[in-house]
Amino acid sequence: MAKQKRQFKVIIEQDEDGFFVASVPALLGCHTQAKTLPELKKRIQEAISLCLEVAKTDPQYRANLRKF
Repeated sequence: MAKQKRQFKVIIEQDEDGFFVASVPALLGCHTQAKTLPELKKRIQEAISLCLEVAKTDPQYRANLRKF
């Protein structure tokens, strides 16, 4: 069975210390930061995967997600 590809909007900002901060509005609590954009991309992909794993087993978390 092939994995379903999903796309999420990711908001990226740069804070006052120069760190890049990414968040995924559709996934409650899904955010991370890094010093470089390549590292941020890797970290936000990991954060999305973790949030989706939690959503599989936690009905309360799932209930708070926006439809995607």
